[in-house]
Amino acid sequence: MKKIKNIIFDYGNVIFEIDFKRAQKALLQLGIENIETFFAHKNHDEIFNNFETAAISPAEFRAGIRAASSKKDITDEQIDAAWNSLLIGVPENVHEVLLRVKENYRTFLLSNNNEIHYNWIVDYLKREFNMPDNTELFEKAYYSQQMFLRKPHVEIFEKVLKENNLNPEETLFIDDSPQHLVGAKAAGMQTLLMTKHPKYLEEVLKENDIL
Repeated sequence: MKKIKNIIFDYGNVIFEIDFKRAQKALLQLGIENIETFFAHKNHDEIFNNFETAAISPAEFRAGIRAASSKKDITDEQIDAAWNSLLIGVPENVHEVLLRVKENYRTFLLSNNNEIHYNWIVDYLKREFNMPDNTELFEKAYYSQQMFLRKPHVEIFEKVLKENNLNPEETLFIDDSPQHLVGAKAAGMQTLLMTKHPKYLEEVLKENDIL
């Protein structure tokens, strides 16, 4: 790996544990069929892309879930609970690891996210860590629904690089989704695929001479 000065972290399953199988099970219980094509790690219905780029509102997202379900009487609360079942939490010590990395690199967060998940995560961080959000852990945090762009499109990477005057050759992007690394590489960045559980983030960074 070439000399790096900047690191851009993905959130889900790099820092914050998420569980696609748990969310699939919850959506199945809501009456969603063909779950592997509707919602999975590498493939999903266009409704999720639209929600992550704020092309549709939370109300429109819920209406879309209801339309895809065989149970037309499911409530907003049931939909939110099923959707948020994806979210597990931040393993012990990961925030401390990120603060240590921040001492030696310019660090950023770049997450495909959406309004319902974002609100749940903010409440979780306040409740469990007494943190208002993720801002203290990074120089800046970027979320797809606020940028109207999502990974793996090269434009989202180029926007982060340009706004912060980052040299892509000196910038490392870490993500657990191989398809997202394609966009980062197209933007000229170095990439690292996270294949371990987020609780091993420190170990992964040490293995790659980052810590």
